[in-house]
Amino acid sequence: MSDINLTETRENEGLISEFKQNARLFFMFRRYQKMRAGERPWEDQFFSSFEKSSISKSLKVLRVRLVLSWRSMVKRSLDIFVSIVGMIAVFPVIAGIAVAIKITSRGPIFFKQTRVGMRGKIFNMYKFRTMMQDAEAKSGPVWAKENDPRVTPIGAFLRKTHLDELPQFINVLHGEMSLVGPRPERPYFVQEFRKVIPHYDRRLFAKPGITGLAQIKRRYDETIHDVKKKVRYDVLYIRKMCPVLDMMVLAMTVKAVVLGTGR
Repeated sequence: MSDINLTETRENEGLISEFKQNARLFFMFRRYQKMRAGERPWEDQFFSSFEKSSISKSLKVLRVRLVLSWRSMVKRSLDIFVSIVGMIAVFPVIAGIAVAIKITSRGPIFFKQTRVGMRGKIFNMYKFRTMMQDAEAKSGPVWAKENDPRVTPIGAFLRKTHLDELPQFINVLHGEMSLVGPRPERPYFVQEFRKVIPHYDRRLFAKPGITGLAQIKRRYDETIHDVKKKVRYDVLYIRKMCPVLDMMVLAMTVKAVVLGTGR
């Protein structure tokens, strides 16, 4: 009796195995026919829908966030390291500039001005004073221009060489600014530019910088046209922002300072 049951079991297993093999051959043949006819097999559609699933999207988002977090960490580390080393290295220069400002014009050595930072955050930016004291007391906020009569003799040199920006290492250490990024603008001008420059707020997606791609490529803003061109460079920098690009901009800034080609 047991031998009969064993024989039936083996026969059933053989039939099932044969059925599976025939079914596999049938589906492979049908898939081949569909591909020959230019149709998309259901298997491909299934896996394609899986690729577009929420799981796949979540993995892509996670990957992007990891890359951005890594870049942000490297950028912040570079900001802190260069700022500390830079302040120590150029301390004699800072001291000399401070003395020169004090003996050539009346007023404080440092200049503090309200600026708009990342995501519209307001902060105080520090610079060496390059203008006469109370230069905007009567006129209100106006653009600085080349050959500006309000600029002191030492101030013109500082602007040309970008040395007036050295105190902003303090802003970088505070986390309000970065070494490289869009230049922070005053709240008054931000409100005005928003009215006439489409997508102006895109430049607020990153921390403002001491130097930047726009500052290397363009001169001081004198017209709305100048601002629009700088905004294009700012947006381009934000789109391509990475440690390698920051190093390139810093190298170009050092070259501009050494050769006296600053704008």
